[in-house]
Amino acid sequence: MAVEAVVAALVGAAALWLVLRPIFVPARPKAVVYEALDPEETAKGVALTALKEIEFDRETGKLSDADYELLKRKYTAAALEALRVEEAANPPADVEAMIAARLSVLRGEMPACPTCGPRPEADALFCSACGKRLSQHPRCDRCGAPLGPDSRFCEGCGSRVAA
Repeated sequence: MAVEAVVAALVGAAALWLVLRPIFVPARPKAVVYEALDPEETAKGVALTALKEIEFDRETGKLSDADYELLKRKYTAAALEALRVEEAANPPADVEAMIAARLSVLRGEMPACPTCGPRPEADALFCSACGKRLSQHPRCDRCGAPLGPDSRFCEGCGSRVAA
């Protein structure tokens, strides 16, 4: 009889704890998870998909020429506006600067990360963005000029390079 009373008291205490737990233990905030937008859910994606659909509908004979022209003008304008907004938010990279940086890496003037590309720090041993070791171009022991990958002689001073 005493065992039954102890078991009943334990079950009652557990049930009471489950009921009153939200009052005594504060709830932890849930992590907010943001899903990436599907490309077709953006304004640009909607307009481009609509343009494809009206092209298909015209080819299959579901749209008259007048309706096709009206819808094409409408969605072309929407697609162009979405492209302008996207370009304003993400301006194109300076292509000339990218080419100059790549050339300086190839000449051995700047170190390059195998993942991130050219780095602005000329004397760095590790990439400031990802931490990987930067590629080190061989240099001439005599004059310090950068050497090409298959160089047998230094282009700067003409001395023979060790293999």
